[in-house]
Amino acid sequence: MASVAAEFKQNGYRVTGSDENVYPPMSTFLEQNEIPVYQGFKAEHVKEAKPDVVVVGNIVSRGNPEAEHVLNEKIPYCSLPEILKGLVIQGKRSIVVAGTHGKTSTASLLTWVFESAGQNPSYLIGGIPNNFSRGARFNDSPWFIIEGDEYDTAFFDKRSKFVHYQPEVAIINHLEYDHADIFPDLTSVQTAFERLIRLIPGNGLLLANGDAPHLLPLLNVDYCPIRKFGLGSNCDVRAENLQLAADESSFAIGDTEFRIPLVGELNVRNALVVAQTARHCGISDEQIQTAFDSFQGVKRRLEVRGEERGVMVIDDFGHHPTAISETLKALRVRYPDRRIWAIFEPRSNTTRRRVFQKELAEAFQLADWAVIAQVARLHLLPEEERLSPDRLMVDIQNLGPQAAYLENADRIVDFIAPKAKSGDILCVFSNGGFGGIHDKLLEALRQTSES
Repeated sequence: MASVAAEFKQNGYRVTGSDENVYPPMSTFLEQNEIPVYQGFKAEHVKEAKPDVVVVGNIVSRGNPEAEHVLNEKIPYCSLPEILKGLVIQGKRSIVVAGTHGKTSTASLLTWVFESAGQNPSYLIGGIPNNFSRGARFNDSPWFIIEGDEYDTAFFDKRSKFVHYQPEVAIINHLEYDHADIFPDLTSVQTAFERLIRLIPGNGLLLANGDAPHLLPLLNVDYCPIRKFGLGSNCDVRAENLQLAADESSFAIGDTEFRIPLVGELNVRNALVVAQTARHCGISDEQIQTAFDSFQGVKRRLEVRGEERGVMVIDDFGHHPTAISETLKALRVRYPDRRIWAIFEPRSNTTRRRVFQKELAEAFQLADWAVIAQVARLHLLPEEERLSPDRLMVDIQNLGPQAAYLENADRIVDFIAPKAKSGDILCVFSNGGFGGIHDKLLEALRQTSES
């Protein structure tokens, strides 16, 4: 929403917004773009803004005072995907990057490949790529690259957001169960992705992860071309001669070798599908490699926030067990001899529930320490649906790492700062602000160093 707001303002629209809790990097980004944000939701905000159209985010539900005012006063409204489809995507060659994991990283890398090759694409990414100053750009390029989320569109449209994005090319990186608040089971998630696949035209292309077992049953269709990518022998496009080093990874597609300044198998798979997509769209292997060489990553994806007393603090957006596990694998490759702390805030609607009770414990196996914050809003869930923190602690410790369950960011900082040693890696996993824990950790480490 923030990236789209900034881009619409750049294109001459007057933009304001309301939100309950705005935190960096998006709060800083909105301030830099001089977009006023009302704190909290009140009907008076809409009255004061006098909007021509209200774009309703999917966090807003019935009972929200601004939504109720919009409905009562018959103010024109739409969802974010609707306004994108109508004002931005219509008539473009749309490339939709979807899947349970890797959407932001893959969309960012793909956009940079197109940019580096002189294609000047329009794009919308659910984060801020370091190669660009913002997460969205709308221009007159024929290409539009968008991160396609399976989460629902709005309180008045329960379809997944990506069904609005008119894909010519669709990438599905992975398919696992997630978003337990809107999908009752894995089958319902698969149904959402089936709907995306049905939208791909006969002259388009679906690139599907051939190593994702829950995705494979959806690929028996003949109305659009499909190519499976991955590491397995059943894939049409395979990453071979895989080399994972501390500061880069390399792989080959046929006789052509590619290198990326990213670590881990997950990033290799992302780069593989980016290379294949770019080839399909007429970009040469030389242009692809040039872009790979200069790719600078994405904020909040293994982003180093600072180092004090020889202790490095890293920020990562991971909040699904598979994403956490893959990130820890990458950290083990990059820092094989260093002690790794995984600090996790269970705040998503899925990780607050016991649906991933076992998988969450297993995700932390490669950490030396797993420090878990108090589960957000646990009391709002029925008791039988709640994640059990006590059981999580036992399960993690049975798998090897030490574990602690602490009330909040301040308690975690007080716990870790005196125990951290030079060379330690503190990797913070959260899809929220986590009480400003990154800066608090660095400050606490700085103070213990000075004392």
